[in-house]
Amino acid sequence: LPLVCIAALPTLAAENFEQCPVLKSTFPSTGGGGITIKGYDPVITGGKCITTFMAVEAGENPKVYTSVIEFDAVPTAGGTLCTAGKWRAFDGGASGTTPFRVFFKDGIFRGQ
Repeated sequence: LPLVCIAALPTLAAENFEQCPVLKSTFPSTGGGGITIKGYDPVITGGKCITTFMAVEAGENPKVYTSVIEFDAVPTAGGTLCTAGKWRAFDGGASGTTPFRVFFKDGIFRGQ
């Protein structure tokens, strides 16, 4: 799965998340394999950041994996850092964690 603004939590004060690019709904997975992530649009609620998304294989007849990811929502630098992500496929066939992180402030989600 994708990676966004990777860094260890103890260094949060030193990071400038507002310099990360605006998060796009579609981007290549940093997990490799030619997978494209589509539909990434996080919602922050109840101390969590949550979004559904598709992981789409490359090719003429691509497989599409529908999934959900949930992050911890941590108040940071006047915004919210979505970190410690845990994802799972809707069909229960796969799950895992990711270092992917997203920063939300002033109505804008940022990542890289």
